Amino acid sequence: MTEPNPPTADLPLTGLHDFPATIEERKAAGKAARQRVAPGAQGHWDEKGRGHDALDTVTSQNLARVPDLVPLRHGRMAVSPWTYYRGAAAVMAADLASQPHSGLEVQLCGDAHVLNFGLWATPERNLLFDLRDFDETLPGPFEWDLKRLAVSLVVAARASGIEASTAEAAVVAAASAYRNRMSRYVDAPELDIWYDSIPVDNLIKYFEPADRGRVSTHIEKQAEVRTSQGAFAKLTSMVDGRPRIDEDPPIRVTIDDDEQADLVDQLFAQYRLTLQEDRRLLFDRFTLVDVVRQVVGVGSVGMRVYLVLLEGRCGDDPLFLQVKQAAASVYEAHVRPSRHENHGERVISGKRSLQSATDIFVGWGSLHGRDYYVRQFRDMKIIPSIELVAPYLVEFATACGEALAKAHARSGDPAAISAYIGKGRKFARAINDFAHLYADQNDRDHAQLAAAIADGAIESRTDS
Repeated sequence: MTEPNPPTADLPLTGLHDFPATIEERKAAGKAARQRVAPGAQGHWDEKGRGHDALDTVTSQNLARVPDLVPLRHGRMAVSPWTYYRGAAAVMAADLASQPHSGLEVQLCGDAHVLNFGLWATPERNLLFDLRDFDETLPGPFEWDLKRLAVSLVVAARASGIEASTAEAAVVAAASAYRNRMSRYVDAPELDIWYDSIPVDNLIKYFEPADRGRVSTHIEKQAEVRTSQGAFAKLTSMVDGRPRIDEDPPIRVTIDDDEQADLVDQLFAQYRLTLQEDRRLLFDRFTLVDVVRQVVGVGSVGMRVYLVLLEGRCGDDPLFLQVKQAAASVYEAHVRPSRHENHGERVISGKRSLQSATDIFVGWGSLHGRDYYVRQFRDMKIIPSIELVAPYLVEFATACGEALAKAHARSGDPAAISAYIGKGRKFARAINDFAHLYADQNDRDHAQLAAAIADGAIESRTDS
């Protein structure tokens, strides 16, 4: 049974730099947090205390988006409770903030659902398993990311027709893996924590021996094609002797000359200065060839995103960059404003804090009063799908739990977090209780959106 939840209150956050001096004091801080909010109380969810309307929260985000893409955002979210969940990070942020929390702060991913974990290529061209999306990153209580992951496992399981017992096993596996990995960092040297990573070979070991060959083959094939060269072959055609990114409305559409000129003359000029000097020298060897506006994901639909094709000096040397609008984190209204003036810088700073290795071309800039960040497009990025993950949900959940603990340990206090969680299964069971209760809430919120669309209260359209 879930322990009763204390009355909602504004509990203090520890702060990323407020660690007590000794390990005993750090553990004591975690135990003190248990007195404020018992680990078992993390399983509580009561809709009556949420303090906002989910549909209003969803539609309030439309103000920052391209107006003609807003109906597409609604349409993608309305497809299923799973697609709704992916687009409703702001709803869950408000709900998490309405509940008591541990006060033990880390750099949050901010949207740590199960498909926001994947494989990345390091600058040394090694594949690592890690978090992959940081649009909502901000310091906050560690359990908020874990709850976002846990609920996603239940919602994804339901969407895939997976039994409730398997969903429960996946959530408990993720929470237990988080606990176990975090406990390893309690006495670890700081540099060992910082340099820790999950190489692709280690990821494969999470799977049953009979499945490892199949998983390894899939990863190898994806890594070969998900590169700038692969994108060039798939997404471009020669027009008047020059490569051009193919249009595919509404996914990719051409922009006018003035918009492209602004990107080059203003945003890219700023972006270039945010690169390390050696990487700036490398960037300067490329010339811009083409730009299109892009629609990506579910939660990002309507945010301004550009796909940029550059070419090296020798020709037949493509580099694709993605330029993505960054607005305020959905957590800022509930925790504190970002310390970064540019939200693109906030995203990149969070990315660097959380990931074991980072894309060499990440940077940021602003244009027409909007903030943006820049990263490579694909670059051996392997993004899972529900169809791929579903048969291995427990194994993949375990890997995600460990990756999340690794990411949090880089900015948070492993000793305090481990002392708060404890050694038993009470915390994991509480996270599981919350995950199932909130998945039910997500179903109701999705139904509210679907009803509003059916009634004509909000506009919706599909990709076709």
